[in-house]
Amino acid sequence: MISDTERITVIDTTLRDGLQIEDRVVPTAQKIEIAHALVGAGFRHLEIGSFVNPKKVPQMADTAELYHELGPLEDEGITLYSLVFNTKGAQRAVDAGALQVKLVISASEGHSRSNSDSSVAQASDRLRAAIEVLKANNVAFEVGTAVSFICPIDGPTPPQNLINVLEPLIAEGATGVGVADTSGNANPRMVRIGTQAVQQAFPEMPITVHLHDTYNFGIANVMTALELNITRFDATLGGLGGCPFAPGAAGNIGSDDLIHLLHREGYATGVDTEKLSEIRPMLTKAVGHSLSSKLSTIPAVPEPAPIGGEGRWHYR
Repeated sequence: MISDTERITVIDTTLRDGLQIEDRVVPTAQKIEIAHALVGAGFRHLEIGSFVNPKKVPQMADTAELYHELGPLEDEGITLYSLVFNTKGAQRAVDAGALQVKLVISASEGHSRSNSDSSVAQASDRLRAAIEVLKANNVAFEVGTAVSFICPIDGPTPPQNLINVLEPLIAEGATGVGVADTSGNANPRMVRIGTQAVQQAFPEMPITVHLHDTYNFGIANVMTALELNITRFDATLGGLGGCPFAPGAAGNIGSDDLIHLLHREGYATGVDTEKLSEIRPMLTKAVGHSLSSKLSTIPAVPEPAPIGGEGRWHYR
């Protein structure tokens, strides 16, 4: 089990996963304002965009500009991520000055063809070619699997699929791996089985769990991941997000809800929940609609103090 005082890393993906499915294209200036506010709240890891076809995902067309404007944050110890799917995207990331990217591959054939118009094998070949570009320019990369537990097209994902798609990409020098419940339909049992398979196959790899909350399983899945000693989670402020190529997928787990839970359970995140509450109105204005996280609709009670200064958090 994770010790009660261990820090959990929350990677805020609001500017990428949170905005990629929005009807409104948020202006770059507003994205920059939100990014600085997130850093001010204590986030040290931000996913700020993806280098994809701007005609298919126009919300991500300004990712290079965001790197230009936010790049100085990396001198302050902030890690900026973006998504890359092919050599063209890898070169755009290099040209933008990216230091760290995430490569994503589907763990099911149905989602791969919907998401990238290719088979899993073809997508893997493209990513290996992209890795050559990244490595030649000293850009670090992590590898993540979409629909890691269940696919809205193909159904439950066999754990061996995760190992098969990750293995050749990890061998190229990945610094970490990610498993994602892209459709938000996975339950704790699925998350446990799939994540454990990856842990056992790649015991030296740090794992990030990426959860959506379509059927309100998100927080239950977080607790399952914590039981597996996972210390890295993706989340979006207010529960924004969704995959354009995963039918029925709802938003991500809210980073505000996640951090509230982690603090109540006695874990440290370094993020100030009061400052998060100040960012939500800014985000609501940017997207033009209300947010879906619980804390965006229900006032939070004060975080209770730990009994004796240690251990799990308890109500007074």
